Amino acid sequence: MNVVTKWTGRTATALQDALHETNEGFAELLGAAPRTVAGWHSNPDLVPRSEMQQALATIYERASEHVRRRFTLLSRPPEPAPQAQALRVAIAVVLRDAEVLLVCRRGDDSLSWQFPAGMCKPGAAVAAVAVQETHAETGVHCAVREELGSRVHPKTGVLAHYVLCDYLAGEAINRDTVENVDVAWVPLANLTRFIPTDSIYPPILSALEAA
Repeated sequence: MNVVTKWTGRTATALQDALHETNEGFAELLGAAPRTVAGWHSNPDLVPRSEMQQALATIYERASEHVRRRFTLLSRPPEPAPQAQALRVAIAVVLRDAEVLLVCRRGDDSLSWQFPAGMCKPGAAVAAVAVQETHAETGVHCAVREELGSRVHPKTGVLAHYVLCDYLAGEAINRDTVENVDVAWVPLANLTRFIPTDSIYPPILSALEAA
């Protein structure tokens, strides 16, 4: 059973509900005004004054076991709302000598060149998703060299994780014709003709300049 050391508006109204009392009936039991009880409903964190603390404790102590059990259930703190997990995307920047792998995405009314990417399910490792999705989209096998960082993507709002990858094997082909129009190896010197410089995550540019 609950042992209440300090009554609040929330626990007071839980006792009222356990007793099945109206505001007026509960106020009469306490020797208080109905507006006092109404105030506890509107402000659950309110701490009643000392004499009201005693009155609430007395009513609780005199209540039946059935009422006390119901009070225990009603006075439990509310469960915190589950936090929505941000959508995560693994993005692979795949290098082959002086070239980088790009895919051309279909949009609602446009096309755009991007690095291969895939959604990360909860608990999935970014590196593994990047490698798997690159092969699924393009047929290219790659290995992660290093993680480049992450950001909330300025256009999509997803949490984007970037990894730098080395080409291992495979012919670059469009294996996902629903999402993509084309796949290509693009010379590093021409990258900004396909993706505007201000749209490229800065650590990617730094990594490619050092490649």
